[in-house]
Amino acid sequence: MTATPFAHVESPPVSVTAPPRPRWQRVLLGRTEDPTWVRPTLVALLVGTGVLYLVGLSATGWANSFYAAAVEAGTKSWKAMFFGSFDSSNFITVDKPPASLWVMEISGRIFGFNTWSMLVPQALEGVAAVGLVYATVRRRFGAGAGLIAGLVLATTPVATLMFRFNNPDALLVLLLVAAAYAVTRALEDTRTRWLVLAGVLIGFGFITKMGQALLVVPGFGVVYLVYARTSLRRRVLQLLAGLAGIIAGAGWWVAAVTLTPAADRPYVGGSSTNSILQLAFGYNGFGRLTGNETGSAGGGGAAGSMWGKTGLTRLFNADFGGQISWLLPAALILAVASYVALRHAGREDGRRAQVGIWASWLLVTGLVISLSKGIIHPYYTVALAPAVGALVGIGVVLLWRDRADWWARITLSATLLATAIWSHHLLNRTPTWHPWIRNVVIVFGILAALAVLVPPRMLGSQSRAVGILIGAVAMLAALAGPLGYSVNTAATAHTGALPSAGPAVVGFAGPGGGFGQRGGGFGPTGGGFGAGPAGSGQGMAIRPPGFGGSSTGATGATGVIGGGPGGGPGGAGGLLNAGTVSSALTAALKANASSYTWVLATTGAENASGYQLAAGEPVMAIGGFNGTDNAPTLAQFENYVREGKIHYYLASGGMTGEFGGSQGGSSSASEIQSWVEQHFSTTTVAGTTLYDLTSRT
Repeated sequence: MTATPFAHVESPPVSVTAPPRPRWQRVLLGRTEDPTWVRPTLVALLVGTGVLYLVGLSATGWANSFYAAAVEAGTKSWKAMFFGSFDSSNFITVDKPPASLWVMEISGRIFGFNTWSMLVPQALEGVAAVGLVYATVRRRFGAGAGLIAGLVLATTPVATLMFRFNNPDALLVLLLVAAAYAVTRALEDTRTRWLVLAGVLIGFGFITKMGQALLVVPGFGVVYLVYARTSLRRRVLQLLAGLAGIIAGAGWWVAAVTLTPAADRPYVGGSSTNSILQLAFGYNGFGRLTGNETGSAGGGGAAGSMWGKTGLTRLFNADFGGQISWLLPAALILAVASYVALRHAGREDGRRAQVGIWASWLLVTGLVISLSKGIIHPYYTVALAPAVGALVGIGVVLLWRDRADWWARITLSATLLATAIWSHHLLNRTPTWHPWIRNVVIVFGILAALAVLVPPRMLGSQSRAVGILIGAVAMLAALAGPLGYSVNTAATAHTGALPSAGPAVVGFAGPGGGFGQRGGGFGPTGGGFGAGPAGSGQGMAIRPPGFGGSSTGATGATGVIGGGPGGGPGGAGGLLNAGTVSSALTAALKANASSYTWVLATTGAENASGYQLAAGEPVMAIGGFNGTDNAPTLAQFENYVREGKIHYYLASGGMTGEFGGSQGGSSSASEIQSWVEQHFSTTTVAGTTLYDLTSRT
């Protein structure tokens, strides 16, 4: 058998091996030494990933201003940091648990709060995830498979998007990859501590993004139960220990929040009963599956109709396809082919077990995203990227190793051809974006697919050189599309709650059906959703007061909070884009700010985040994320005003929430606005009308 640079298997090495590794490398990668080309290639992969994720990061600004405001709060208040409060005065939390915020907040406390201290940790989490995928796959399938796996993850467009953004998904992916590594180690030596570690990591994933972290648990458990090299009784007990690790990893924080009296902590945003358990099992749990969300998503059962058609093809449609599906067909084919290639391996063979880890991850998470009727955003698919990369790396190496068999050559050839055809189709959804790329993809894909069909015995002494050439051509065909989308993503500023990777896609249909192209669907800051270019329907109109812009979906200049013209970037998710606050309004909010607990109150974090980030002072987001939580009640608000805790109030203008919330937010929000309008005088600052809660009419 002939070794190739991209298929390091258990054949005699053809190059000089490197000196023995340091102990930490032996622990992470195992004792098997690699050829000398592996280390510089790995360094190049990690450095290249860092460049892709870090260069131009400041253009993203505050990214999702909802989470940015929470990070700002956590850098000022330890209590806000622990509970995940939106504001440093601890009125209400964000609608997710706070673990991802902790990383950014620690960075902000060390280096000062700014866009770089907030976003660089996210990018470094991406580099670490790529390195861990490499380390995990390499332990059973060699460095070649690990490098391919890491490269596929690094160049997946949605991964580039999320590792340059401040949503919780970056930390979630890193924790789940680390858990997969720990399960792999547990399968090698059957030590309980590795399963406990995997459980703790998944538990921390739960306090990062709740239920989504648990989707890998069934597959990991079944794989260990089937393949671990120990008695059935011990396997069961070890899995129970791993379950205890999950409970410990998540339960300490959940218990702390639950046991803290409501009067001593912020309201749990996203819940209707001020309960972290309801948030976990409702809005962030089963509600995502059934569409019956409660809390800040508003909408109830009707929300399920807002998120597109469910079904097995969802991951390939205009919304999701360009984010994740470039190599998804290949991963599915190669998962099956890998089991066929390992059909003679015993039950305790660690290679079959690792294929099971990644395949179960991909299938369970993919099916949940595909079939869920509730709130599902395309960027959630970043959780699939590690499994796609690992299965592609493993399958390519196994089939290349067995290419002397006709079935392996045909399968590998068909996979390459299918990948090229699908990439060509995805690129056709962006017809004006570098059309030459899709021609390169299809031509090189056909050439590589034909070359793979040649039996290795016919190549003779040229087998190694031809193998290098085939590998280069195949890699170009498979990765040109996603790499191009990733570079485009890194070169484009993305802000708001609903970012999307890659260039404008014809037929993108988001909430309300109002998006024609990704990039046209979101209107300028202050315009919210509009009918973008080539739109297929009417979107939801949102115009938070004080935000400049129209609702047309065209791209305009930077929006000005406080009455300026123009709008924010339509192409990067205008919702929750903080925009720019006028200097006069900022000065008004800062004036005598220390005398107030909140310098401003307004309905929804969609509106509040920009003012809080601009002023650097706590702003009360009435109703939480988009104004639909029943917090505070009118009586509570009146009491805050009587005690002189709130300076200004900004009316909501009857906005419609992102997820279908009622006009003007919750009933409490509407009651508060009516009460304020009846009892307080107004003042106009930079074109924005505020109610001065220290001056009754």
